[in-house]
Amino acid sequence: MTISRRRILAVASAGLAVTLMPLPAQAATDAGDLIARFTDGATPGEGPLTISAPQIAENGNAVGVEVACPGARSIRILAPANPNPEVCTVHFGPRAGSRTLSTRIRMAETMDVIALAEMEDGGFVQASARVRVTIGGCGG
Repeated sequence: MTISRRRILAVASAGLAVTLMPLPAQAATDAGDLIARFTDGATPGEGPLTISAPQIAENGNAVGVEVACPGARSIRILAPANPNPEVCTVHFGPRAGSRTLSTRIRMAETMDVIALAEMEDGGFVQASARVRVTIGGCGG
């Protein structure tokens, strides 16, 4: 088989067209799916979990969130409307003096920030806080 200039141009054009095609948008993840993944399908209840976040964030680039839960084995923070909704998970050892997590997160838009805690007895508790973002931090 001989390789012609026309064939090289056709293959190069096809390769360029495939490279420039937009990637499919990531499907929005449902908060229920994220919670079920952390709890292995168990329904979280209410308990000593508290979440503290501002009601209005003037800038979504750095929104302060603090979560506390006495008796927690691990705490997870979720921001379901963000491109990466699983913000962080922190595991506490048996000698942890305080089961508190404080961090800053980027938020793309107004949403409920969800905190989940796995308790030492194996149960799960959940709390959420609504944060209104006036300027988006995740590309907004």
